[in-house]
Amino acid sequence: MPSTLVLHRGKIITCNDRDGIASAVAIRGRHVVAVGSDDEVLAAAGPQAKRMDLGGKSVLPGLTDGHAHMDREGLRRHLPSLAGARTKQDILDIIEAEARKAPPGTWIVTQPIGQPPEYPEPDDALAQGLYPTRDDLDRVSPDHPVYIRPIWGYWRNRAPLVSVANSRALALAGVGAGTASPSPDIDIERDARGYPTGRFVERTLVPIVEHTLMRAAPGFTAEQRATGLRHAMAEYNRYGTTAVFEGHGVADEVIQAYETVRAQRASTVRATLVLSPYWGPRGSGDALELLRDWSGWLARRGRGDALLRVQGLYAEIDKDPLNNALRAGNHPCTGWAGFQAGAALDAETLAPLLVEAARAGIRVAGIWPDLLPLFEAAHRHHPIDGQRWVLGHQPVLDAQTVARIRDLGIVLTTHTNRHIYKDGDLWMQRRGPDAQDDIVPLRRLLDAGVPVAFGSDNLPVSLFGPVWHAVARLSRGGRPVAPAQALSRQEALRIATRGGAYLTFDEDVRGAIAPGKLADLVVLNGDPLTCAENDIATLHSLLTVVDGHVVDLPSSKEIAP
Repeated sequence: MPSTLVLHRGKIITCNDRDGIASAVAIRGRHVVAVGSDDEVLAAAGPQAKRMDLGGKSVLPGLTDGHAHMDREGLRRHLPSLAGARTKQDILDIIEAEARKAPPGTWIVTQPIGQPPEYPEPDDALAQGLYPTRDDLDRVSPDHPVYIRPIWGYWRNRAPLVSVANSRALALAGVGAGTASPSPDIDIERDARGYPTGRFVERTLVPIVEHTLMRAAPGFTAEQRATGLRHAMAEYNRYGTTAVFEGHGVADEVIQAYETVRAQRASTVRATLVLSPYWGPRGSGDALELLRDWSGWLARRGRGDALLRVQGLYAEIDKDPLNNALRAGNHPCTGWAGFQAGAALDAETLAPLLVEAARAGIRVAGIWPDLLPLFEAAHRHHPIDGQRWVLGHQPVLDAQTVARIRDLGIVLTTHTNRHIYKDGDLWMQRRGPDAQDDIVPLRRLLDAGVPVAFGSDNLPVSLFGPVWHAVARLSRGGRPVAPAQALSRQEALRIATRGGAYLTFDEDVRGAIAPGKLADLVVLNGDPLTCAENDIATLHSLLTVVDGHVVDLPSSKEIAP
């Protein structure tokens, strides 16, 4: 029998049906075996149990991120960072240093210009000369092709995206004086003679250039994706996240990275992955047959185990067909996205696919409100109210829409990092005082009985930001955002724990600290029920346990065995 680990002299916030508080919890193997007072749990565990004195620290069930994009977190670390650069010369100095280290002729592909995670910049960054040109890059790296990647536009929610290539990179990519832009949303900046300056400007939030004009630049390799994912798991663990649901869907190359990490026995975050399909040039009939072929491993619980499961299908109505086709033309490479641009279909093609998904028991997830009528149409053919289809990111929901979502049994995942915190003031201005309660209406959703899970969208990774947004309802500017829709701290914690477990069909095995549940829990640096309200957003894990195993965090040494 595995030895028992007892965490005692703590505040165990169980998130059980009674929102009970205990002082000790015992873990044996993968499961919680006892929860209660110190004396009760220590006596039940016996004298051979390993004891860990929490010194009054708070413990929560592991959090579930309902819209994580976890794979994206680790990708940046494979590229030279420009985060410290404040001027064009700073950028050039970094690239010159990289060129001295790299063998001649090898590519130098860097992170975007700016400070992660949002990469803010002045509105007139181009006019100010922050971005170098091909000539600037040639001077510091004449023997290497250089490409400065664009940001993933949703990091700062503002266009344009700018990327830069030097002369060697442009030559390898075949970009010259006669090269035409593949999209009206892309400008190939040119000098007075008509030659490209090396700077590409995209009026979109999802990059196109890296999949078209500059597809010759190296993308992310399978090894980079797998090692990046391991790094990302550690970051999510550091903020108490022990499970994720990838509701935007992931492409094959991301699924393979997860499978690699699982095979290495290195998974420290449970993952439920929704497939982002590549429909390619298929017509509606071919796509329908493809979906029927997939149903054997996408339907119901899908394939996998308690640490990694592939389940369900991402759906999107194609509102940007030219640019999506250009991005999908680089298949199977997805860049920062991790999902397939080719997953989007016109409504006429998508509608019968959703009907077939409903019939086959294939769960469907999406993020755009225009899917709701198609969900309802599929439901009329084959009821979906027991399948837990998913809508994410919804910024505004009136009472009538909430009722429609409830009647379909849809699980809703929120994006409070954007729609309450970053854009809350903008939404308040748009909605006005009479309709402000439609903005991420968490109170309305809970009162209506709609299942809710929080999502970080990797902006940033911590779910304690969304917990705070739900409680405080404050924008980045410090102004209230639909304060009547606020939740209590315990309600917000229940969404982050039990709500996420329900999202992944795991409510019977995790989401609370109770005997028989999987041992996923986190010891925190503060008490989320009593700390200063604004401090909720700063909480992080001192010790994270996943599947009964203590995850190696730098802060773990703060808890004495």
